Amino acid sequence: MSIIDNLKRSLGFEEETREPVPDYSEDLLENDYYIAPEQPFYEIILIRPRTVDDIDYVFDQIVEENNPVIVDLGFLENEGPDPFQRAGEKIKILRKNHNAEAISLCKGTDKNMIILTPSRIKIIKKG
Repeated sequence: MSIIDNLKRSLGFEEETREPVPDYSEDLLENDYYIAPEQPFYEIILIRPRTVDDIDYVFDQIVEENNPVIVDLGFLENEGPDPFQRAGEKIKILRKNHNAEAISLCKGTDKNMIILTPSRIKIIKKG
């Protein structure tokens, strides 16, 4: 017993009995633990496609990777009607066959930005 314990007992204080606290540190070190988030993180891709192959990349990101993509179609629109029309057809396929959402963000002389999201990501437009 320590001097403090003897002093407490001599002054009439009841001696506190404590149960030993189990040491879980060894158990924690032996087992691997990890915390998984309830919802995985998404990458939001910003791209300015210059070819139809770039639109195929956007398509794959939405359908296969489930990533939302912000697309600036301004370059394709200025290149001529054919590349811009093909991009529009791909977007229609995404919306019709894969339930993707497409919302226009802004349109100007050199910008035509839309956001495309896979079906599991909902965009709520307020305002």
